[in-house]
Formats: sequence, structure tokens, C-alpha cells
Amino acid sequence: MKPWRLGVVVMAIGLALPVVLIGQKVSFDYDKTANFALFKTYAQRKGTPANDQFVDKRITDAIDTELTAKGLTKNDASPDVTVMYHVSLKEKQDISTYTMGYAGGYGPYGYGWGGGWGSTQVMVNDITEGTLIIDIADAHKKQVVFRSVGVKEIDVQAKAEKRDKNVASAVKKILKDFPPVDKKKKK
Repeated sequence: MKPWRLGVVVMAIGLALPVVLIGQKVSFDYDKTANFALFKTYAQRKGTPANDQFVDKRITDAIDTELTAKGLTKNDASPDVTVMYHVSLKEKQDISTYTMGYAGGYGPYGYGWGGGWGSTQVMVNDITEGTLIIDIADAHKKQVVFRSVGVKEIDVQAKAEKRDKNVASAVKKILKDFPPVDKKKKK
């Protein structure tokens, strides 16, 4: 392969890599002594909102959709569990460096005659990273029994329909492991 073609291929892979790596990171933890089979009803309570009424509505609607799909019934008067969410936004900088080049030469160990060329490109992008935490608490014991956290880069220029899909997808991933399955009992 000619050196300039190799450089173009390396640069194309380097530019495509960040697109592949952007994704939502999710983690969860839960009270291993809680009996999740007893939880049949839920109510949402105030947590830390996003300070944007449209985003807050999307989040509460997505939580309702996911918990209903899991068989829970909304009951504000006498719930088995209460659900709260917390939103945090953080401005960050994403710094990416791409280097490509060709070094030529003759002689042992790279010393001798010849030449080469190369270039380095540094890209700095301002990004907004969003964190969504969903806490599920036993309403009778008033203790958190399940917490899941999702972190993802936010597309602040997305249209309303895309934001609907992004929030619904994020909540679905965050609540994917609720109720948790005890792997010891599953075997």
C-alpha cells in the first residue's frame, strides 16, 4: 500500500473511532436483602430535576412506561416503592489527537539518508455530559433498594423528537436490570 493511502486509511479509522465509542455507560447496585417480588405498585417523588420542564416530563413519562412494562402499577396513595430521579449536567472538553505520516530512510536502525513527512491534528470539542440517577426505595422501610446510574454525552442541538427517543432509550437502559435477578437463585 502506498504511504499516502495508508495515511488516509489510518486517519479515516481515527475519525470514525470516537463515533463508535460514544455510548451510554450504565451501572447499578441494589439491596440484596430486599424482596423485589413484593413490589407491585410505585409512585414517583421529587428528586433533583433537570431545570427544564420538557426534559423532566420526558424522564417521568419514560419511567412510567418502563415500570408499567415491568408489571408495576402506579399508585400515588399507597405505593410499595417510591421512585426518584436526579439529573446532573457537566460541561467537559473532548480532546482528540490524530497523527499520520511517513518516515523514510536508508541505513541501519533508522539512521542514514532519507526523509519523511507527517502531521498531527488536535481537535478540541466542548461537550455536555449528562448523568441520570434513578433511585427506587421501599416505601414502608424508607430505604433505597435499587439505584442505577446512566452517563452519556448529550446532544444539546437535537430536535424534540430525537430528545424523546434519547431520554426513553436512556431510561430503558438504566432500568434494564430492575428488578435485579439473584444469579445464585437463578441456577
